[in-house]
Amino acid sequence: MSDVVGFIGLGQIGAPMATRLVGWPGGLVVFDVVPDAIAPLVDAGAKAAASVAEVGSTADVISVMVRDDAQVREVVAELLTTATAGTVIAVHSTITPETAEEVATSAAAAGVHVLDAPVSGGFMGAHDGTLAVLVGGDREAYEKVKEPFARWATLVAHFGAVGNGTRAKLARNLMHFIAYTGAGEAQRLAEAAGLDLRKLAQVVRHSDGVTGGPGAIMVRGTAAPMAPDDDFHTIFTHTRELGEKDLRLALAMGRELGVDLPLGDLALRDFGKSLGLTDQA
Repeated sequence: MSDVVGFIGLGQIGAPMATRLVGWPGGLVVFDVVPDAIAPLVDAGAKAAASVAEVGSTADVISVMVRDDAQVREVVAELLTTATAGTVIAVHSTITPETAEEVATSAAAAGVHVLDAPVSGGFMGAHDGTLAVLVGGDREAYEKVKEPFARWATLVAHFGAVGNGTRAKLARNLMHFIAYTGAGEAQRLAEAAGLDLRKLAQVVRHSDGVTGGPGAIMVRGTAAPMAPDDDFHTIFTHTRELGEKDLRLALAMGRELGVDLPLGDLALRDFGKSLGLTDQA
């Protein structure tokens, strides 16, 4: 018999995730503090719970997608009043690793497993069922959630102990939002040059789709300096030569146009180090 799946938190990302679980063989039970958020799921075939505690008493695998650390603590505490030993609670909210460890410790006393399982891919990925989920926690509990997670994610990655899913998400988002800040800097430079920003955006999305964007350099199993005989050394040395050349050209353009490019300066300073190269290009 399939596990009953529960879903708590039917917001912008939670609702489309839960919708993809409608028709799950063991059944789907949902809860949100906003009744209007529950109605479409019930219409589609899910069962509505009257409270968080009712989800805990009904479901074997429970997804939690609420706003912040305080809400996660509150929801998990209420679930533990009714959940039975062996239940798996997966927290999809982006919280601190310490909160994930804290609630996992509390749950373990009742024989309940907590996984921190934040997602990456945003609103679009939730609707398309193409999210990535970064999981920390007990391996047996991880194996139990892989099948239901596959309904809304195309990549499910286990990073080890509880808290590590969140640590991986924070590292991923560090890159994501630094890139957004860099995009703002690039747009200011392009605008000062009189360029069409929408056309530039087309080029960025197109070329990142081909090359993989910043993820293209994430091919090694370590961030330590690269040995000269490393298979990637020659390739990354070439990448460094091209990158530093282009950064210098962009920075010169910024000086000419009177546009401050602090991230560009930092990128030029640290580009070789980011590639794992400590020697001069």
